Amino acid sequence: MSHHERGPSIPFQPASRLPDAAFEILAPEGRELRLFSAGVEQLATGLQWAEGPVWFGDGRYLLVSDIPNDRILRWDDCSGAVSVFRQPAGNANGHARDAQGRLVSCEHLGRRITRTEFDGRITVLADRYDGKPLNSPNDITCGPDGSIWFTDPEFGIASDWEGLRATPEQPHGVYRIDAITGELQRVIADLAGPNGLAFTPDGKRLLVVESRAQPNRLIWSYAVGGVAVSDKRLLIDAEGPGAFDGIALDTQGRIWCGFGGGGQPGVDPALLDGVRVYSPEGKALAHIHLPERCANLCFGGAKNNRLFMASSHSLYALYVNARGFVR
Repeated sequence: MSHHERGPSIPFQPASRLPDAAFEILAPEGRELRLFSAGVEQLATGLQWAEGPVWFGDGRYLLVSDIPNDRILRWDDCSGAVSVFRQPAGNANGHARDAQGRLVSCEHLGRRITRTEFDGRITVLADRYDGKPLNSPNDITCGPDGSIWFTDPEFGIASDWEGLRATPEQPHGVYRIDAITGELQRVIADLAGPNGLAFTPDGKRLLVVESRAQPNRLIWSYAVGGVAVSDKRLLIDAEGPGAFDGIALDTQGRIWCGFGGGGQPGVDPALLDGVRVYSPEGKALAHIHLPERCANLCFGGAKNNRLFMASSHSLYALYVNARGFVR
């Protein structure tokens, strides 16, 4: 952000030596993901809580939510300028692009899923299920058949910080919006704090973060068959103090996870803040250390090999030796 923007900022110093020590190798297979001469960059700061980055390659820009400030910011790849894309923004959180390339968004304030049409109009895709309001849609992705899937914990209605305090009327859930009929279906209702979600490149399985699981945060894998999910498998256990948030997959099915300390006593969160990378089978490969906890991330750039990381008060980027999966 420009110097006059309000909000906290984190002092950031780019690496003076290469390779950037912020990219920690956790397994031999993780070494190939690091580019020797690429370092972590801070693209913007001064946000209250950064979330939901989504890349628009056709316009060479990135959108990122600043939830408490009720705005969506736009970072321009050509100029590096940061501007306000939408304000008010319904305390928007996660974003994705649908099969036609339109922006679809999770909004805490209206407790709804919206689509931004090509002419700028806003269409409400979902705000109620079984006659009752949704909780606070959090993250969103698109299925191989064009359907829209989203998580709906109660984080956005737990206080007045990221929306409006309210009493939840639904269980924490994962939902599917049919691409043809627009019908809303709850497909998962047994997770505590469902958060980030993504499809595997073959479209056969859905990965969902359970961010309030106890004692450890988890990532589950489900088989997807039309409108239903089955074959629930535990894919990744954060194994103690680590906590997952948003996730993104690359073309090889590796899982790049927004990561941070889970708040356990005696654990320095600075050692955990950043991005943890796993193999498709759930083996930890690498960790990208950041000065702030990373909430969500996406791939973008001209070659889709630039990782954008929405992290607390800032937006960071790093070129990696992988390409994000785009359906």
